[in-house]
Amino acid sequence: QVQLVESGGGLVQAGGSLRLSCAASGRTFSRYAMGWFRQAPGKEREFVAAISWSGGITDYADSVKGRFTISRDNAKNTVYLQMISLTTEDTAVYYCPAEGRWYGLGSSSLEEYRYWGEGSRSTVSS
Repeated sequence: QVQLVESGGGLVQAGGSLRLSCAASGRTFSRYAMGWFRQAPGKEREFVAAISWSGGITDYADSVKGRFTISRDNAKNTVYLQMISLTTEDTAVYYCPAEGRWYGLGSSSLEEYRYWGEGSRSTVSS
């Protein structure tokens, strides 16, 4: 069982940056691949980035490649999403789920994730 709490969202101007954090509880956090998903108003939840359990493999949606960076610190039970060059299209609630199995590589499929937090809202103004 993993409990997740996202933080770091807020209001930023276009072109700015934000760093999201996701704090996890539980002694098995380091065994889970983690992802970041987002849901904009009126849209479906979509994949943003994923990182393997070890941190050695990452994956990104095409829309954020080169602008977003996912990382993890297993000693701190925390996953991060560094976002730069933000646009209004990045406005959304951001979630950091954990996969439903141990030692995964990080999936872009929402169905592979079992544990979800409440999300952190990020708003980019023009």
